[in-house]
Amino acid sequence: MPLILITGASDGLGRALAEDLAATGRHRLLLHGRDADRLAEVAEATGGTALRADLSALHEVKRLATRVGQAHDRLDVLVNNAGVGFHVDGGTRQLSADGYELRLAVNYLAPVLLTRELLPLLRRGRPARVVNVASIGQQPIDFDDPQLAHDYTDVAAYCRSKLALICHTMDLAAELADSGVSVNSVHPASYMPTGMSARAGVEVVDSLEKGVSATRRLVDGADLAGVTGRYFDSDREARAAGEAYDPGYRQRLRELTRELLTGF
Repeated sequence: MPLILITGASDGLGRALAEDLAATGRHRLLLHGRDADRLAEVAEATGGTALRADLSALHEVKRLATRVGQAHDRLDVLVNNAGVGFHVDGGTRQLSADGYELRLAVNYLAPVLLTRELLPLLRRGRPARVVNVASIGQQPIDFDDPQLAHDYTDVAAYCRSKLALICHTMDLAAELADSGVSVNSVHPASYMPTGMSARAGVEVVDSLEKGVSATRRLVDGADLAGVTGRYFDSDREARAAGEAYDPGYRQRLRELTRELLTGF
């Protein structure tokens, strides 16, 4: 039975995806969440294993990977779904436990670090898949102010973190070419009925089922076996923002990422 780790599985899309996978009885689920009560609830409902961690603290990201490695010798699918959204009023700039802008830390640095730490297990699980939950909302990072110390809005922070994750997806896919580990990103659906959408104060556009279906296809869809380095808008392959295809931009992002993750 394939072993699947879903981050942000205690609510929203992550929980719905876990419930959808559990209903087949064909998967073993590792369920990450930050809220202990909600996490315990979804673990009981799905038969999955609860793994609590605060991904805004990078040492907890590493500890999460260590716990998975201590309990399992392989991992078949990693779904990097956990994230911080935005608020209707533009929000107030917040910092992570490590002093990084919060959305950059949780939406980008955490999945980059978690994936890196879990690569040995994914290689042993090949053919394995990494699914990065991104967004159609994308903005390039200003490398003169990568953490938005000036002119901050949490919408901009969110969109920048999601484009960064798409860029990382493409870089990692190239790095892992012919390894048996595929890496893809997906915008599951727009403004689903989730807590994230409620906090943003937006009207629901798409159903949760649409988002689950799009994400599930990347998790175990037979038609995507071996497909890697792609960005999907729901159920179709799409083109991300232009910076995702710019070698110079991606190189600068890699350099920034190495700098921010030094010591972790």
